[in-house]
Amino acid sequence: MRLAGKVALVTGGARGIGLAIARRYVDEGAWVVVADVDREALQAAVDDVLGERGRALYLDVTDQAAVERGVAGVHEEFGRLDILVNNAAVFDLAPIEDVTRESFRRIFDVNVEGALFMMQAVARYMPGEDGRGKIVNMASQAGRRGEALVSVYCASKAAVISLTQSAGLAFARRGINVNAISPGVVDTPMWDEVDALFARYEHREPGEKKRLVGEAVPFGRMGVPDDHAGAAVFLASAESDYVVGQTLNVDGGNCLN
Repeated sequence: MRLAGKVALVTGGARGIGLAIARRYVDEGAWVVVADVDREALQAAVDDVLGERGRALYLDVTDQAAVERGVAGVHEEFGRLDILVNNAAVFDLAPIEDVTRESFRRIFDVNVEGALFMMQAVARYMPGEDGRGKIVNMASQAGRRGEALVSVYCASKAAVISLTQSAGLAFARRGINVNAISPGVVDTPMWDEVDALFARYEHREPGEKKRLVGEAVPFGRMGVPDDHAGAAVFLASAESDYVVGQTLNVDGGNCLN
C-alpha cells in the first residue's frame, strides 16, 4: 500500500502499459483516473479492471482547454492530485523522404506537447499537504538513439527525455519529482500496427519483425505491460523522493547507461 490515499491521473490509460500501471496503482491503494480518447475502452478499463477506485476521463491531450478542465475536475472531485503518468502517445514510421508534415505534427502534438502541457496543468495542484507530487513520463528506447525508419517518433521520445530533465530541475525544490520510464519493445496491440508498418517498408512477412525484435532482447523476450508497473510505483512513491530528472530503462537490457 505504498500509494495509499494518493490520487493518480494516467493518460493513455485505457489499455497497454497505461492500464497496467493504473491497475497496480489501485492495488497499492491509490484512486486512479484513467484518461483516454477511446470512450469504449476507457469505460471498460474502469468497469472491468479498476473497479470502484477507478474513474474514467475522456481527454484529448492536444486540446488545451480540455486538459485544464480535466485536471481541475480531478482535483475538485478528490481535493488533491498527487501523481501524473504521461503515457498518451502515438506512433508512425516512414523513410525520412516520405515523412509528412501532418504525421510530424500529430506525433509531436501528442507525444511532446501533450506531455509538457499536462505537466504544466498538474503542477498547479502539486504538491499536496502530506507529501511530494510525482510526475512519471513515458519515454522509449527510441529516444535513446535514432532509427532510419522511425525518425520522428525517435525525436519525439528524445524530447520527452529532455523535458523530463528540465522539468525535474525546475520542480525539484517546489516539492515535485519528475522522472521517466523508457520501455523497450513491448507486446501491446500497438506493436501489431508497428509490425505491419515494418512489413510494408522492409518487405517482411507479417509478424516477422515482431518476432525478430523479441528474440534480440537480451532478456530473451519482448516486454509486457506489467513489466513496467513496478518502476511506475517506485517513481510515484516516497521511495523515489531523492530521484530527480532521471529516465529509467525498463527494456530487458536493450539500452545500457
